[in-house]
Amino acid sequence: MRFFSQPALWHLVRKILYLISLFCSFLLLIHCSKEEQVPPAESTAAVKLPTVMREFRAAWVATVDNIDWPSRPGLPADSQQQEIIAILDTAAALGLNAIIFQARPQCDALYSSNLEPWSYYLSGQQGVPPAPVYDPLAFWIEAAHDRGIELHAWFNPYRAHHPKGGPISEYSIVKQKPELAKNLNNGYYWLDPAKPETQDHSFSVIMDVVRRYDIDGVHFDDYFYPYGDGNFPDDETWTAYQQGGGKFNRKDWRREHVNRFIQRLYQAIKKEKPSVKFGISPFGIWRPGHPESIQGYDQYDKLYADARRWLNEGWIDYWSPQLYWPIKQIPQSYPVLLGWWVNENHQNRHLWPGMYTGKAHREKKGNEIINQIMINRGFVPEAPGHIHFSMKTLLKNRAGINDSLRGAPYQQAALAPAFPWLDSQAPMAPHLQIDIKNDSILVHWSHENESDIFRWIVYVRTGDSWIYHIFNRNVRDFSLPHFDVPAVNKQITPSTEIKPETDSLFVTQIAVSAVDRMGNESQPVFREIETGSGR
Repeated sequence: MRFFSQPALWHLVRKILYLISLFCSFLLLIHCSKEEQVPPAESTAAVKLPTVMREFRAAWVATVDNIDWPSRPGLPADSQQQEIIAILDTAAALGLNAIIFQARPQCDALYSSNLEPWSYYLSGQQGVPPAPVYDPLAFWIEAAHDRGIELHAWFNPYRAHHPKGGPISEYSIVKQKPELAKNLNNGYYWLDPAKPETQDHSFSVIMDVVRRYDIDGVHFDDYFYPYGDGNFPDDETWTAYQQGGGKFNRKDWRREHVNRFIQRLYQAIKKEKPSVKFGISPFGIWRPGHPESIQGYDQYDKLYADARRWLNEGWIDYWSPQLYWPIKQIPQSYPVLLGWWVNENHQNRHLWPGMYTGKAHREKKGNEIINQIMINRGFVPEAPGHIHFSMKTLLKNRAGINDSLRGAPYQQAALAPAFPWLDSQAPMAPHLQIDIKNDSILVHWSHENESDIFRWIVYVRTGDSWIYHIFNRNVRDFSLPHFDVPAVNKQITPSTEIKPETDSLFVTQIAVSAVDRMGNESQPVFREIETGSGR
């Protein structure tokens, strides 16, 4: 038998050791890869996570006449900010995920503007900022986003002065551009929508906010031409139109100015910031007789608002007709009108009606609002939503309305629906770390692009059941007991009373996903929790 020489033997040993080293490295790489991407015992595809509820839950915060905020003109800045925090904390505790904030009630500004004066409703004097000076809109946005609440800026496009907006100051558009503002002889002044200068001014004001502020949406209510009998002091512009060879009749001519403004603004918002949604809340009846049983005010012929066309054309991202009537009020029935608007939604935009929550309280019909929400879910099952008018009723929890909402339709936490026609790109999955100490599971997550993330979802599995928790953008940690009695989407905290000897189950799996500003959810990242570890 021939033996290897000593140098040859040493060379062979070194080669074997090298191959063993490569093989160990390969095994380590596989192990790390599996640990980072999927739980070792179950693939991502095999896991059935619960569907997170989607529903737009919002409230209007009206500033005109200090309806909702601030409580009166002239409050010090710190008092104004305390009221903002109280409103947003109430909204968050209730489960709302959006606020519609009136930033321009009467050609004025509840924000820092070079185009229009500071609002009378802030300081009690138009053109004078709050003291100490701060930017209310910027404060609203940041505080809302910290609570997982969208902030939509609400503008009145044509109202120049409100009779409860203080005296007409030297800064008012009534004095600055008198050729645009028409005296309605009832305390109101209104910009003439037929003048190109009016269209350009309101357009510039709104687009200035879109560019400079991190708003989630632009919102109009039902005020275009003023309420009344349809008469408007526009003889001058109408005569000029006729002399120029115009072909429209006077009513169609007025409607056309509003139509062009809506279309122009929608297109400009999408060009400047595609992620900013545009929503309108028109008067709830398009025209009497549509559908046949409906009676009431004719916005088409009086406000010159062809609201049906805006919805049909898709010049909006969400549609919130003010359905302020009870379900059983036959001439203006809530479900009959809602069903009609659903049938007119040719572009499949979001349909989230406005509800007169304050009126329902006054009529002592707390169940009316609950029933309207449930009817909306039936008509719009995939992406329901609604807006309460107004926040004051919810802030004061009048007649226990908040308790009724939390006890029934708001029991389950909800994300706002996504807008796939604007953005369907989901964010990357987050990074997930799990630590177990004694009987607690410590969950920590992070993301490579945290500026893109608005909310987080933590899924928890006990036995065969999953529950989820929705967290706001600044939260990065969550602690829960290792064993839990299953419940539907309840909030688990370390202070939760746990009795492990009574039907409790161990948490066996955790998953975390990220949700961006447009409501797109990332792929979840999973981790298995070893049963009994830490005990």
